[in-house]
Parts: sequence; C-alpha cells; structure tokens
Amino acid sequence: MNAIESGASGIVGVPAGPQATDRADDTDDAAKDLADLFRLLSDETRLRILMLLHRRHELNVRTLCQVLHQSQPAVSHHLALLRIAGLIDRRRDGKHNYYRLLPNRFAEFIGMMFSVLPSRDRQIRIDDLVLPVTQA
Repeated sequence: MNAIESGASGIVGVPAGPQATDRADDTDDAAKDLADLFRLLSDETRLRILMLLHRRHELNVRTLCQVLHQSQPAVSHHLALLRIAGLIDRRRDGKHNYYRLLPNRFAEFIGMMFSVLPSRDRQIRIDDLVLPVTQA
C-alpha cells in the first residue's frame, strides 16, 4: 500500500511528500500569523494607536496617554504588544520614547489576507487612511 492509498498525509488521495508538507506548514504559519494579528487588532485602543501614529507619524507615550485618556501603564502595554508584533518601532530621546508605524509589516499581514483579490481591488480604506495591499 502506498502513501496515496493509505492516506498517510492526513488527506485521502494526497501523497505525503516534502512538497505537500511544506505547503501545509506555510498555510498553517500564515493562518497563525493572521489569527495573532486579528487578536491584536481586535482591541479598540490598539487600533486607535495605529491610526494616530499614521496621522501624526511619531508620538511619545505621554501624548498618547493624553489623547487616549488612558494611564501610562495601559498605553505602554498596548505599545509593547504592537512593537512585539513588528507593527510599530520606538526611538528613545532623553526620557521619552517616541513611537512610529512600520507600514511594511502591516501591509505584509494585509497582503496575506487579501492575496485572493484581483490587483485592482487591493487596498483598504479607513477614513483618510488608504493602505495599498501588496502580494506577500
């Protein structure tokens, strides 16, 4: 009995070989990355931070606290999560940390989500923010 007959790949009729496994691993990795991104962006404060950084290019924690009407520890926690995900970057100037958006990383995630759309439809618009979506 060969791999196709036994269903050794986990899907009956699909051979278990390096190519099938590699594609499944890529799909699993992409799905996990997207699920993580959706969890991260499901928070209104984090979305507001990203939109503020897009509009103002760079903001320090104190300014974000004032605009968001939240405490410094709460805002710093959200910023840390966004930074770990690679969506924002930080620069230190004296006692202050300044944050900025990293649009390429965000576009990479969005590109995975919308890779099935025709190229003319590959953009996302949120108010005055337009993100072109490129193939990942």
